[in-house]
Amino acid sequence: PAVSPAALGPFPGETRDEPSPGITGSPVTPGVTRPLSRLSGPGPARPLRHTAGDKLLSEPLSHPDFFNVKELFSLKDLFDARVHLGHKKGCRHRFMEPYIFGCRLDQDIIDLDQTMQHLQLALNFTAHIAYRKGIILFVSRKRQFCHLVESTARDCGEYAHTRYWQGGLLTNAHIQFGSGVRLPDLLIFLSSLNNVFEPHVAIRDAAKMNIPTVGVVDTNCNPCLITYPIPGNDDSPTAMELYCKLFRMTIIRAKDKRRQNEAFAELQSKAEGNKP
Repeated sequence: PAVSPAALGPFPGETRDEPSPGITGSPVTPGVTRPLSRLSGPGPARPLRHTAGDKLLSEPLSHPDFFNVKELFSLKDLFDARVHLGHKKGCRHRFMEPYIFGCRLDQDIIDLDQTMQHLQLALNFTAHIAYRKGIILFVSRKRQFCHLVESTARDCGEYAHTRYWQGGLLTNAHIQFGSGVRLPDLLIFLSSLNNVFEPHVAIRDAAKMNIPTVGVVDTNCNPCLITYPIPGNDDSPTAMELYCKLFRMTIIRAKDKRRQNEAFAELQSKAEGNKP
């Protein structure tokens, strides 16, 4: 009688398609794919346990304005600080044209509505960095505002750099300072130009190192490499004082919020531990 090839078993070097353990259904036919709906996995995945530390960091991300930075300033505050005054029309940078409202007496006027939106985004991002205990570095090259920038950084417990910036300070940090150095998590440029009206070298270095940046850009600046540009006047003392005050209040508010949440989480954990 004829014997079927299946009864002889696999020949040397031949493999048979058999169902794998944990998979229900008919054996796999060579050259034929099966829909994924017929495959059954090991079971539903277990939900991840969120600790108090995870909730402490994820809670601010669920709110569009967790730190209420919108209440720190108004459109009138920007106007009174002369944030809308730009440079002469001949000094205009072509990438700043979308932020210009118009021109009066050959002087560019910045659209304060856009300035308000960009400033809120920048302050909100700065608050999240400070809330997560990130390192924030204030950068400015204008001599008349060096003391203001340094005092602002000192008041909020952060760092400032108002002197000559050596090229490669960020990109070659592991060579100059060793592997244990920690780079800043955010750079805030209160003026994106240096003394010779060229883009600050730190903007390019931060972009190479994927470090986010916040910067005030006037009508003669290039906003392309700045993560959160703030179109506004960077020459007026009143405008600079407003910027420094807003960043100082934002950072202090975020740090206070972090301390409050940590204290509340600690008390809550102690209360749960004392339960029988």
